[in-house]
Amino acid sequence: MSQIKGLSRIEREVSISINRRVDLAKTAIYISAEDFALMSQSSLALPVDPFIERLFDLTMEFCRSGKVLRASPEALLDSLYKFLYVEKDFQRSNVISRLEPHPLYLHAVLTYQSGSAYMLALIYSEILKVLRFWSLLDFDCEIFFPHDRYGLPRGYHKQKSAESDHPHILTVQTLLEEILKNVKEAFWPFRHDQTKSLFLRAVHAVLCTDRSNVVEESGFQLESAKSSHRRLDRGTLTSLHLGDLRLALSACERLILLEFDPKELRDYSVLLYHCGLYEQSLHYLKLYQDRKGSSLQKQASNELSSLEDEAGEKLMMRLNLISMEEGWSKPSHSGTFLRNNSEPS
Repeated sequence: MSQIKGLSRIEREVSISINRRVDLAKTAIYISAEDFALMSQSSLALPVDPFIERLFDLTMEFCRSGKVLRASPEALLDSLYKFLYVEKDFQRSNVISRLEPHPLYLHAVLTYQSGSAYMLALIYSEILKVLRFWSLLDFDCEIFFPHDRYGLPRGYHKQKSAESDHPHILTVQTLLEEILKNVKEAFWPFRHDQTKSLFLRAVHAVLCTDRSNVVEESGFQLESAKSSHRRLDRGTLTSLHLGDLRLALSACERLILLEFDPKELRDYSVLLYHCGLYEQSLHYLKLYQDRKGSSLQKQASNELSSLEDEAGEKLMMRLNLISMEEGWSKPSHSGTFLRNNSEPS
């Protein structure tokens, strides 16, 4: 993540097919390694280099087929498409779930040949990068990223592109954002009412723990919130069916580093609240409000944003009340949330 922090706004908006500043594959593998360390209780670190070598081996195997030599741009890209999705049988998976996290992590996608569209686009771009480095790609190539649920990322000759292709160009910033947003959604620890945003679910869980709100909430929501707090009190941040707070926090932290969306500060704040870190939670919620107020972008006014604003105000009110209590900054579970514990399935 340190690589992208030093990039200018223009460099962040460079297409992944021509990016030379950020080693996206290595960044994705490091994300895998860090999250794998949080998921498992093993002291063994996920190796990074073997998976980078596996990407290199994919390119070598494609080159050995001989289809890359003296081929027209269209023929080369058609051969690469067939190599990746037919011969190597890489498949797209739209699953975003803690129960099946492998489509979200590059090391697992390389192992199982199944991954999200963003991971497949990353693999495709890495092959193009090596071909270009070896001077085997002597034309301007772009990657068409599908926005439907079934299409596969594929290359096309940019000189023959149409204006309608521009919205399908994937930038460095967007790729990393979407990878992290998928992880955040998969491991978000509040699973009730999938029609609501992640933030609303987490704030509703906060309100469920307040007895004055019990009559307004469903039994499942109340029990889900109570279960979350019981796990936190035991120092447990993960449950097979109720997400993983550590991984959700980690994804939020990375998204904040990307300076992607001020709302990540707000989402991070509510997770910190559930950890009992009220002082830090208040800090990030205030930071979000400051960023939101100073943003030059006009916020779209709709029902969802109104509900989120109202929920944010309720969270701020609770934090302000808590801040008036003596010793308010000390977590009720006294740091146990940092332990690498997981709840058995």
